[in-house]
Amino acid sequence: MNELLLLLPTFLIVSAMYASVGHGGASGYLAIMALASIPVVMMKPTALTLNLVVSLLGTILFYKAGHFAWRLFWMFAVVSIPFAYLGGKTNVPPGVFNLLVAAALVFATVRLFGSVKDQQIEKQPPIWAIIIAGASIGFFSGLIGVGGGIFLTPLLLIFGWATIKTAAAVSAPFIFVNSAAGLLGYQTVAENLIPHWPYYAVTVVIGGLIGARWGSSLANPVHLRPVLAGVLVLAIVKLVVS
Repeated sequence: MNELLLLLPTFLIVSAMYASVGHGGASGYLAIMALASIPVVMMKPTALTLNLVVSLLGTILFYKAGHFAWRLFWMFAVVSIPFAYLGGKTNVPPGVFNLLVAAALVFATVRLFGSVKDQQIEKQPPIWAIIIAGASIGFFSGLIGVGGGIFLTPLLLIFGWATIKTAAAVSAPFIFVNSAAGLLGYQTVAENLIPHWPYYAVTVVIGGLIGARWGSSLANPVHLRPVLAGVLVLAIVKLVVS
């Protein structure tokens, strides 16, 4: 119970922070669970399950705000979904899993401190880029237990394929379908979820609602970035040395 009381506030903050930019928060949940020494076998299914909840909320709220681009979403999603399923089916040794998660957290941490100017002109991504990016993001996401938003969002912004709001609106459903595919591939989900997982699910629903409503209208999550980055850095160190 003490562990539950300590972890719930951090899950709330992470879900709100990630939901404000259209993400589900899986990399943050993985970081928290790594710091809490949660068994590796529980980390992936738990992160993906919580991802489903938050990304669904983000999908609804960003869509209602008028930022969603259907064509951009389905082009990447149709490629990534089968690869996310394959990634979910793929098991790696705990040590390798820790290093892969650490690598994803490094990427997420770097992105937290990156600043991207909004785009007014949205370019059309080439087919070859969609295939390579969709397949790579899908497989790696299913493998480690994230939805892929931490990779897709910066990709869309760096190459000018979407505005900031559109990137968030597209990333949310992309994360949802990849998380679902990863869970289907994982198969043994129910018996490997973190203890008291319904409490964490309710917590991230609350955080997701706050963050997604904030982010879909006028939020700038810059003030929470240092806090979340600190959690990610600690988790990276713990994963690498354990």
